[in-house]
Amino acid sequence: MAGSNEMTFNLVVLGRTQSGKSAAGNSLLGSSDFKSYCSPRSVTTCCSLGRSCCILGIIRRNGSELALRVRVLDTPGYPHSSLSKEQVRDTVSSALAHHFGEEGLHLALLVLRADLPLCPDESYHTIQFIQELLGPTWNDFTAVLLTHADKAEEAGFSEEAYLHSASSTLLSLLSSVQHKYIFLDNQKSIIKEERATVLRKLLNFIKQNNYQVLPLKHNKA
Repeated sequence: MAGSNEMTFNLVVLGRTQSGKSAAGNSLLGSSDFKSYCSPRSVTTCCSLGRSCCILGIIRRNGSELALRVRVLDTPGYPHSSLSKEQVRDTVSSALAHHFGEEGLHLALLVLRADLPLCPDESYHTIQFIQELLGPTWNDFTAVLLTHADKAEEAGFSEEAYLHSASSTLLSLLSSVQHKYIFLDNQKSIIKEERATVLRKLLNFIKQNNYQVLPLKHNKA
């Protein structure tokens, strides 16, 4: 976890091309480490690790405030415009083992767009892909990050109304990860207060796991 006065969270963002993975990673880090822009082809082609500065005001343990450091692994999307499934899987698996092999992974964030429907085939292949990466306990260490929540809000959906109207495919996915999900407003995600809210929610998910980590050494090629 880091020193006695610090805590480090290891996170990876996963999802399809143009879902907002890199932008979400930047929001969590409070930086612009990862390239993120609209493109007719996949922007991210390799994994990269970003590290936040010391963050205060998020965690207290035993009556004392701890400094939080966040490490986020950005990954190529799957499906990808120029890489095969095997290439994406092997690239991500190798990077996970390299960066988090010793300390383990706290959470994988499956990034989905709130303004696009989740189809059964996409959900099946996405879950299959994550299972291949993380193993049989993938759902204990996975949370869903619903990006572009501002688009859903513009369409008149509150978070409650959105979930009430969501497809059975999405609801089944959320159920499989014990309802660990976060809505991320892409227009407000760079605001400090919004970032703190998201980090506190992630902290609660990690607490639910009793701060356990998913070991990744076995994934190393």
